[in-house]
Amino acid sequence: MSFIYSDDNKRYHTLYYHNKHTYGRRAVKAVIDAGFTCPNIDGTKGHGGCYFCSGGSGYFTAGPEIPIAEQVKREKERIYRKYPDALIIAYFQAHTNTYADIKTLEARYREAVSAGIDGISIATRTDCIDNETAALIQSLGVPATAELGLQSIHDCTKQAMNCIHDTASFTAAMDILKKHGIRTCVHIIDGLPGETQEMMLETAKAVGEQRPDAVKIQLMHVIKGTVLAEMYARGDYIPMTKEEYIDTVVQQLGYIPPETVIERITGDGDKRTLIAPMWSVDKLSVLGGIDKRMADLDTYQGEYI
Repeated sequence: MSFIYSDDNKRYHTLYYHNKHTYGRRAVKAVIDAGFTCPNIDGTKGHGGCYFCSGGSGYFTAGPEIPIAEQVKREKERIYRKYPDALIIAYFQAHTNTYADIKTLEARYREAVSAGIDGISIATRTDCIDNETAALIQSLGVPATAELGLQSIHDCTKQAMNCIHDTASFTAAMDILKKHGIRTCVHIIDGLPGETQEMMLETAKAVGEQRPDAVKIQLMHVIKGTVLAEMYARGDYIPMTKEEYIDTVVQQLGYIPPETVIERITGDGDKRTLIAPMWSVDKLSVLGGIDKRMADLDTYQGEYI
């Protein structure tokens, strides 16, 4: 079998392959905390945020009290120490980065652009995209990606996790983003409380049918200070085993179109805050397990389409 991404010996379309063949070099994300909140944190739709959210979900060089241009500068310095010729993608990651009035959004996005970046990636909820916001993103003058936090196609799961956004909003957001020619990346989580493997595969099928430009597959981490951590402590939540996760991901990839870039296929658990599952800390072992499983089964991304 010949794969479109065979030069890095993978059976799925890796981000490394995409960057190499699109830009000829690495494209690295400079993570930004622009001080946004979320509609199920500030009371518009709910309080407390998603039960698995630890408040921003990521590593940040600096917090929102630091001007965005300065955050970009610090991130550039960090990235260039390791990859001197990397392209820089400003990654608006913390909370919901399209959740503000249009003037605020434009000011913060353009501050990042003015700091000298090669692209922008904006993480948001599926219910926080409209035509006005999409038109703004389209107008920024740099390649742009909207990263939609779908997590699951099952509304019952999202309601149980206090996410408070439905699947209909995902379809609507994808339509708006495609209409404006904005690159899309869909984020899903495996191992959400109450979900069976069949439900996780249904999510992958539904995402694949939308033919997004990219997908991130994330293992459900139990992080200190979250409601999920309380559930875990009570015995109300049991994380996936490594074997279950690998088997699920391999099957999910079969439903994702081969041209869709797999930007993430596992997660980087922070040992300082991660409670479970601790096997996820060994990322290389997880990646190797996925590769081996796909080779053993002679399967590949998009096989079921």
